[in-house]
Amino acid sequence: MRIRSWRLRRTLLAVGVAAAVVVPLSGAARPEIPAPAPAALGRVTAATLPDAYAANRANATEAASRAEGYGATERAAALRSMASPGRRFLAFDARGTGRTAEVFGDLAGADRVAVLVPGSDTSLDSYGRLRSGALALHAELGPRTAVVAWLGYETPGTVSPAVLTTGRADDAAPALRSFVGDLHGINAHARVSLLCHSYGSVVCGSAASGPRGLDVADIAFYGSPGTGVDDAAELTTRARIWAGRGAGDWIADVPHTSADVFGTTVGFGTDPVSAGFGARVFAAGDGGHSDYLKPGSVPLGNLARIVRGDDTEVTHA
Repeated sequence: MRIRSWRLRRTLLAVGVAAAVVVPLSGAARPEIPAPAPAALGRVTAATLPDAYAANRANATEAASRAEGYGATERAAALRSMASPGRRFLAFDARGTGRTAEVFGDLAGADRVAVLVPGSDTSLDSYGRLRSGALALHAELGPRTAVVAWLGYETPGTVSPAVLTTGRADDAAPALRSFVGDLHGINAHARVSLLCHSYGSVVCGSAASGPRGLDVADIAFYGSPGTGVDDAAELTTRARIWAGRGAGDWIADVPHTSADVFGTTVGFGTDPVSAGFGARVFAAGDGGHSDYLKPGSVPLGNLARIVRGDDTEVTHA
């Protein structure tokens, strides 16, 4: 039975690779929308946060102008919104698919900071989904908290070869570790938690697996295809490890394993919500893959409790 199950998983992974290789070729030659280089900020501190926010809004304004001149009207509209007064970006780069780190709340004065690490198909053009989740989480968390929507890497497409390997995650891991360090530099007393959705789980797993470790209080994986490790004990961190999956999430049907297919290792290892992984499993309700941060939902409430450190109030699956 085990052999049959393993062969089935290998077959599914092989089919996934083949489909991923074939499907995206038609869009591979999409031209890049012109945009300026990121603003030169230097080391950002609590005192210079307002200047950093202003510089990044100015950069977004310039990016919107260039996109408009290029004829990319939808991108230009999105960038103009990002340049609006009151938007606060700790990092901003409109080149390519985009890199951003938007802050909700008082980052310098917060006692609790949550960093949202998104999964596949997240870019400047689809950024509204990530922002909506960050707003919902911040509202749920309450006072003296901050949320950062960290789009700090080039996310893979849902149907692409990259989404089946740790390549993008391994490339993103140093940036995530560096960003966490920057947060501690801005606010040394804040308790920082990583909330990692879908392929973002692989990014967080890679960041927490290196020799430098990851200095955060909690890491929560949700809607996860795996983390790149087979056991939570393999993560080089003192953080408490959490995992949750909604009953309606299609990710449950993805083989949580890894295999060598055509000379490439695909898949991400043990299912984080399985007993064998060793995470604290929280209740995630009946929702689907994109429902974890919906206002009023079970997973949103539990993720907020994790960030606040209210462990005894977290409901378990």
